[in-house]
Amino acid sequence: MNTNQPKNICVIGLGYIGLPTAVMFANSGVRVHGMDVNEKAVNMIANKQLHIEENGLQERLEEAIDKGYFTVSTQPVEADVYIVAVPSPINPDNTANLEYIRKATASIVPYLKKGALVILESTVPPKTVENVMLPELRKSNLELGVDLFVSHSPERVIPGKIFEELINNDRIVGGITPESAEMTKELYQTFVQGEIHLTDATTAELVKVMENTYRDVNIAFANELAKIAETIDVDIWEAIRFANFHPRVNIHTPGPGVGGHCIAVDPWFLVELSPENSDIIKKSRLTNNGMPKFTAQKAQALLEQHGIQGGNVAVLGLAFKADVDDLRESPSTEVIKELQNLNLQVTSFDPHIKELQHPTQRASLGEALQDVDLIVLTTDHTEFKNLNPETVNTGDTKPLVLDTKNALNRDKWEQAGFRFFKLGDGKNKGLSSI
Repeated sequence: MNTNQPKNICVIGLGYIGLPTAVMFANSGVRVHGMDVNEKAVNMIANKQLHIEENGLQERLEEAIDKGYFTVSTQPVEADVYIVAVPSPINPDNTANLEYIRKATASIVPYLKKGALVILESTVPPKTVENVMLPELRKSNLELGVDLFVSHSPERVIPGKIFEELINNDRIVGGITPESAEMTKELYQTFVQGEIHLTDATTAELVKVMENTYRDVNIAFANELAKIAETIDVDIWEAIRFANFHPRVNIHTPGPGVGGHCIAVDPWFLVELSPENSDIIKKSRLTNNGMPKFTAQKAQALLEQHGIQGGNVAVLGLAFKADVDDLRESPSTEVIKELQNLNLQVTSFDPHIKELQHPTQRASLGEALQDVDLIVLTTDHTEFKNLNPETVNTGDTKPLVLDTKNALNRDKWEQAGFRFFKLGDGKNKGLSSI
């Protein structure tokens, strides 16, 4: 361990990024105090219980607490380093809500001492460090860049593989001064094996938002291709697979929408920042936001083509991506809302959402599937991929199946008597374009 390593760290926000980051530092021999305003989450963590799902987190949390390197509470403490990892959502009008960032920054000001380092991990619009954090930090009366050091080091991880990517991914660090960036680099070298690239804070902010916006635009392109494919007798999943054999092509996959705390949110930061220069970004966001309605209309069209007016629909998956319990900005919940707007009766099931968090949610798959006319797969959980359709009990009749993620084995489902359809499959005449 580096002998110049800070004596202790205070992590503000113990969610999907803050908690894994905190235990990584603690398990690397750094004393860490985690703070969150969610008293229930704090109490659970203190008792070595998880309020979020992440591979490997339980064992790492137990190790960190048992060794005495990790403590938690609802208040910050004095520390050498503060890592801010709180939400940065969007408002109903798609503008950035930076109050969590401002309040988290303000909360540590009374504890700051000369030589402290403050790191923002949250993904934010460019200029957030400059315009939101620094005004709060100046209230400490410490001179920025001399007595108090500040940087932005955005996470670059995917839920389900957070620890693997925390360790192995390259990291971008942007400081308000070169020394701030260097201090942050030295800190993260405690466990990061990927290369750490240094820049200024605003560039680092833009880089992270650019990365997620690239993916959103690419997914919107795939969704448009899926709609086109349905009009020209093409299975878009097959076409994308072939196109991606080209060495300079990487088309993403279509689906019922885009969710999560990053890809569905961050592009709006750029639209708000420069609306006159972000036409493609805005159009992509609107395209992806429109996919839940498109999916619901497909579901209704399928039912009507098979002589069913109205009908009962089971939605498989509530989380925004496979094998996680994260509901943030999930397109599945929007699909349900759109189905209900079409006067369809909806049940849902998600094996990763342990507590019933949605009005349509059922406690078991069997309960969700009873007497439904259509199954719509919206999240490609491993449990759904591995379903044996021969043992799926749906009551007296076999419902239709609409796979929006290309996750199920069509042959097996059809052999079991289900009528099977995929989003973006123009080869299947049973699912005509709307």
